[in-house]
Amino acid sequence: MSDSPAPLADPHLVFDPVDGVRDVVILGSTGSIGTQAIDLVLRNPDRFRVTALSAAGGRVGLLAEQAHRLRVRTVAVAREDVVPALREALAAEYAPGEALPEILAGADAATQLAASDCHTVLNGITGSIGLAPTLAALEAGRTLALANKESLIVGGPLVKALAKPGQIIPVDSEHAALFQALAAGTRADVRKLVVTASGGPFRGRTKAELANVTPAEALAHPTWAMGPVITINSATLVNKGLEVIEAHLLYDIPFDRIEVVVHPQSYVHSMVEYTDGSTLAQATPPDMRGPIAIGLGWPGRVPDAAPAFDWTKASSWEFFPLDNEAFPSVGLARHVGQLAGTAPAVFNAANEECVDAFLNGALPFTGIMETVTRVVEEHGTPGTGTSLTVADVLEAETWARARARELAAQTAQTARTAPMTQMTTAEARA
Repeated sequence: MSDSPAPLADPHLVFDPVDGVRDVVILGSTGSIGTQAIDLVLRNPDRFRVTALSAAGGRVGLLAEQAHRLRVRTVAVAREDVVPALREALAAEYAPGEALPEILAGADAATQLAASDCHTVLNGITGSIGLAPTLAALEAGRTLALANKESLIVGGPLVKALAKPGQIIPVDSEHAALFQALAAGTRADVRKLVVTASGGPFRGRTKAELANVTPAEALAHPTWAMGPVITINSATLVNKGLEVIEAHLLYDIPFDRIEVVVHPQSYVHSMVEYTDGSTLAQATPPDMRGPIAIGLGWPGRVPDAAPAFDWTKASSWEFFPLDNEAFPSVGLARHVGQLAGTAPAVFNAANEECVDAFLNGALPFTGIMETVTRVVEEHGTPGTGTSLTVADVLEAETWARARARELAAQTAQTARTAPMTQMTTAEARA
């Protein structure tokens, strides 16, 4: 780590110290991060109070139940068409005469909540749509517990321009681990960051063996229960590539000093190697409530936030080098991270479209990274000399999504016509 500028995430700094109960806004409350955060809050009412919730709008019944249990002031949904169903669900949860929470709806609803009156905003939204809420929370002076890695990936310079020292607390398990391990030393003493990867469901398979895997196989993650996009990203190791970029941006470490190692048990969440040869590892059984507790409670710890190891039982912990040929996503992520500008946004957007195409049967598993690589190559090197803007990011994403869809459609068309061509050739030979 260089001596300056200060990194985005620094465990030695506390942005807004507060005693007593912290008011929290949870964005993405019906997703994996959101539901586990709510479990943590309900078990620690003396530490946290949720004032508002946001969700995409696909699970209004759960959102209404959460709102009632937490007694929030406001709920927000991205989809305006579900507001009538949400009102009905809220009415069913609340007793007659009880005041219902305010409802916000639309694409900017989560962004409005991110700037609302609270201490901490937990951004648990999936995808680059989390960028605007991230920027809003930072601009409003909130402590940001960041689980939405994509907003940092696609808008790194924008986030860095707004964030104040200590304002961001990472919630990804890997970055929460690095955050805690970094607390043990000074920036000058850090030699290397080591990001661990479970290896996903296809650890040990060759590139050829990955050609015909199915969405069902890719969604069967051996360790974590997550949403479909993140689960597929874990299968391709795109998730790990994004985390390498995120580690570079959060901790101001050059890419050549960020290493990825495969650790199937997912006990060690990441490690920091110091210049004296010591390596500090942060380890817990796989459970996201621990990292969430760091995000919401730092610099304090939340007792019994997540399970601990039973050291009376034997266990084996394994580590393997990354197979870059079978999983080229990490190398490509390093490349786009070094290009910077709009390149990471192109990488992320193209990947999201390709994951969707794979889940819908329009693209083979290996076609995800092949297509993303082609989109990144066509995008080329971002222009220099101009500061990145939100408009730049949105324009790059729009182009990347459209191009990825075009290429995925071409792949699907080729796959459909190939058997017909083979049959015609066989008939001709007959």
